Amino acid sequence: MKIDRRKKYLMVLDVETTNNVMLKGAPNDGLVYDIGFTITDKKGNIYAKRSFAVKEIFDWSELMATAYYKRKLPLYYEKLKNKKMEKASIWEIRKRIKIAMEMFNIKEVYAYNANFDYTTLNNTVRYLSGSGCRWFFPYGTQICDIWHIACQVLGTQKTFQWENIRNKNGNLITNAERMFAYLTQDFDFEEEHTGLADALVETEILARCFSSHKKIDKNINRACWKIPQARRPKKEKISDILLKNW
Repeated sequence: MKIDRRKKYLMVLDVETTNNVMLKGAPNDGLVYDIGFTITDKKGNIYAKRSFAVKEIFDWSELMATAYYKRKLPLYYEKLKNKKMEKASIWEIRKRIKIAMEMFNIKEVYAYNANFDYTTLNNTVRYLSGSGCRWFFPYGTQICDIWHIACQVLGTQKTFQWENIRNKNGNLITNAERMFAYLTQDFDFEEEHTGLADALVETEILARCFSSHKKIDKNINRACWKIPQARRPKKEKISDILLKNW
């Protein structure tokens, strides 16, 4: 494809991880076995997308048995069989991502709850290299958090204050699944919880946030879930808000 050097391209990335309670010296956040990403722009156009199973982790059966979404393993086998996903070493994937970033002149990588993706990718290369390699992304890459952006743009909208997107503590749920359900009005929506499928969902959330033209902070903020809570209406009932915006 022809790359427009005047356009600002972005990468949206998502990972899935194991649970490492069984591994001595392994990071608590888990090791990455699935990496999916899109090359996009602020309007949500998709220019490229890739899906990788990390060979070193995916082929480690005892470790994969601890994966948070291990019930998805048959889906992964199907994706690999149908060539919708490629199995490669973490080093090959890292190299391919670096090449894609250079090709599209990408300086910003976006993820939902980016601290988790960034930390687990770094932990994975450190663990597999015996700390010989410490960073997954090229030096100078800016890591941007879609979760923080969505909480500022979508989470502060009055129509977001709905009873069915609160947790048992009464706080608004702000994960990617609920944000996408809010945008699409499909409240039965469930994420696939595979890297590329979730990256595509998060790409759409990001594009909708950018379309608001609201001034936003893109940096990681692990307490960003508090932003919508602070904007909750104190006097109006939720039902009254819904009627006003029907």
